[in-house]
Amino acid sequence: MRRSIRSFMYVCALSFFVMGCMTTPAMSGGNGPTDGYDIHVQAPHMMADGTVGGPYHHYCKGISDEVLQCQLYESTEPNAKLVAIEYFVAKDLARKNVPLVQWNRAFHDHQVEIDTGRVQILDIEDPGKVKALAEAAGKTDGVIIHLWGKDQVIPDGTVSIPTSLGHVYRTK
Repeated sequence: MRRSIRSFMYVCALSFFVMGCMTTPAMSGGNGPTDGYDIHVQAPHMMADGTVGGPYHHYCKGISDEVLQCQLYESTEPNAKLVAIEYFVAKDLARKNVPLVQWNRAFHDHQVEIDTGRVQILDIEDPGKVKALAEAAGKTDGVIIHLWGKDQVIPDGTVSIPTSLGHVYRTK
């Protein structure tokens, strides 16, 4: 009996330690891969089932001169679930490397999306900076990978590829 109580206490202590590590920010002092996601964009998506989802909060950063990557959340709450990722890829790079049929299935033109008026760039007061960001984004194509469905309790491995509202198919 004493041994099982000791084992139970050990498992409880270990569980609390592991859960604490999962919810405590790394003490690395920065310079990790999640640093720099400081471009905040809000936009809805056309989900794979034809419904409108969101709007989603995109926290983005450039990873090269031609690619921006974003973490997507349903809210701005500190414990918001990471539900998707999106890549902004320079149009010439995307259109050169993605077959047209796949582009039409999974990608969208950000200029077309911006022109719908449903995209907002948040947390930047300077209208000149907002305009410059919108112009830069308009020169990219996007691909979204949803990892966590709206009514799911947990992500179950189902992945969907929504697109933007206003998505138009390319012919060449």
